Amino acid sequence: MSPFLQVSGLTRRFGGLVAVNDLSFSVAKGEIVGLLGPNGSGKTTVLNMISGHLPPSDGQIALADTRLSGLGPHKIARQGVARTFQLVRALPSLSVTENVIVALAFGRKRLWGEAARLEALKRLEQVGLAHRAGQQAGDLTYIDQKRMELARALAADPQLLLLDEWLAGLNPTELQTGIELIRGLKSSGITILMVEHVMEAIRALCGRCVIMNAGIKIADAPTAEALSDPAVVTAYLGEQHA
Repeated sequence: MSPFLQVSGLTRRFGGLVAVNDLSFSVAKGEIVGLLGPNGSGKTTVLNMISGHLPPSDGQIALADTRLSGLGPHKIARQGVARTFQLVRALPSLSVTENVIVALAFGRKRLWGEAARLEALKRLEQVGLAHRAGQQAGDLTYIDQKRMELARALAADPQLLLLDEWLAGLNPTELQTGIELIRGLKSSGITILMVEHVMEAIRALCGRCVIMNAGIKIADAPTAEALSDPAVVTAYLGEQHA
């Protein structure tokens, strides 16, 4: 399959620290790919560069035929890229529905009024949160805040969805619900790049994984093969386990 997301020679420096070092990988349209690695390996920095929240120091990012590197977050969002964050960024004084409407008003569809309200309710239904639509976002539990954030990302009508540890902190029942939800997104044609530490979810959802350590790619292979790579085992567990 031809690449839909193409990352080439991506590098990000913070002074003398090289957080991401000459990273290259691709994601095909409709694919779910895991971006994995120990804490501090540079995964979230990669998502920040793809979404435009950080400019690359070097390298290029392209979505289909459009170059994303160098564009601001709002312009990248208009190209069909949406993301979630490790820490949920809710607007606590607004209702759950209003939080999603904000994404619709400034997203690709630019919906307002009743059309925006109906679309917001549709997205909340999609993530299992329609029953809390009228509540204030600040009153939601942590898990429901994450559902709301996913609904906001989906409201942007993305072609590429970047998930940054969206499944973290879920109990076993919620985890299975979350896995099925993400699997359903794939059937709708959305391409997904997910940073995740929950290996059960990675094995269930990702046909392939890109694995980083200390800013460098150490594996890019089908999931089972990547997770059993000696370099990956060493990165996670230490030399004695490789």
